[in-house]
Amino acid sequence: MEIKQKFGIKLKQLRLEKGISQESLSLIAGLDRTYIPSIEKGKRNVSITVIEKLAKALDIPISRFFEE
Repeated sequence: MEIKQKFGIKLKQLRLEKGISQESLSLIAGLDRTYIPSIEKGKRNVSITVIEKLAKALDIPISRFFEE
């Protein structure tokens, strides 16, 4: 499995744990509403800047995205 797919699966898991919809997450993170679904499907190569925005929006440390 590619890193993009692994990251997308982890993002979805963390988002669902928080009970946040894709649309809500995109609004909180300041990202386009179509961006979250494409990340979760493993179709986006996410920058460290976007990872930081997602971590802040989910109120988690960045390291949580890389825990297995």
